[in-house]
Amino acid sequence: MRLTRFALGALAALGLASAPAAALAQDEVNPAVVYDLGGKFDKSFNEAAHVGAERFKEETGIDYRDFELQNDSQREQALRRFAQRGFNPVIGIGFSQAQAIEKVAEEYPETKFAIIDSVVEKPNVRSIVFKEHEGSYLVGMMAAMATKTGKIGFVGGMDIPLIRKFECGYVEGAKAVNPDIEVYANMTGTTGAAWNDPVKGGELAKSQFDRGADVVYHAAGGTGIGVLQAAADAGKLGIGVDSNQNMLHPGSVLTSMVKRVDNAVYDAFMDVKNGVSMEDWGGVENLGLAEEGVGWALDDNNKDLVTDDMKAKVDEASQKITSGDIEVHDYMSDDSCPAM
Repeated sequence: MRLTRFALGALAALGLASAPAAALAQDEVNPAVVYDLGGKFDKSFNEAAHVGAERFKEETGIDYRDFELQNDSQREQALRRFAQRGFNPVIGIGFSQAQAIEKVAEEYPETKFAIIDSVVEKPNVRSIVFKEHEGSYLVGMMAAMATKTGKIGFVGGMDIPLIRKFECGYVEGAKAVNPDIEVYANMTGTTGAAWNDPVKGGELAKSQFDRGADVVYHAAGGTGIGVLQAAADAGKLGIGVDSNQNMLHPGSVLTSMVKRVDNAVYDAFMDVKNGVSMEDWGGVENLGLAEEGVGWALDDNNKDLVTDDMKAKVDEASQKITSGDIEVHDYMSDDSCPAM
């Protein structure tokens, strides 16, 4: 792969541009993370991974290395350099890492890799996906109970099936409360830039507020920061995603659909520390409400927005989803959405 001068410089700054004289031992835990575009402090998806890595470091005293992508051309090179240096496991954050991880994992069959939000069918790759539609269903219910206009909104990041999965679950949950509710939806774009455009996120949210929406849920990474800011500025309600974003605008964020990427990263690091075999490493983990992989956030920042009735109904729905009494449609398995 031919790197741009900027990309090569960024890799060199982390000591990844060339392999050292002696690689780290493969049988030891030497964790590494490659974040997706938007950076590890995006207050959302990447930051959840960072939190999990930091928790592992604090509990074990074992450090890790990480790399923040500046452009798509860096993915494969960063993963390969970590593997060359003996880092283990090497985790790629985001579905866009799939092609690069598939290639590099084949080159380094003794290294344990993991990917968040995609499936790579290699024996040394752990694929971790989430049932985002289940968590989105719950916050959709909350939006429908909180709205005063009967109109709510959704702002997605990159227009891909994964984000449609969030949208579909959200609409289904809202319509379970009010079949006649109106839901406005916009996607930010069709490239990776859609994850890091808070200005456009704010503009899309404002356009939905102008049409009467008074609660807007985002699944847009860093772009969603603009959505939540627009909600606060307009005196409306936003709903955060991935990380708990309630504290960004206390009293204005109704809740956040939390996706426990932090647990996925922490568990992967810990498994290697504890000597998990390659045979037990690979495969697919699909984490939903039953596995505590998704949920919704309640804390001091939003407790005055969530009524006892709202909480009771969402808790009841959560139990029914976990038991199978409610089956939320998964857009990734069937790219239609009956609720829309």
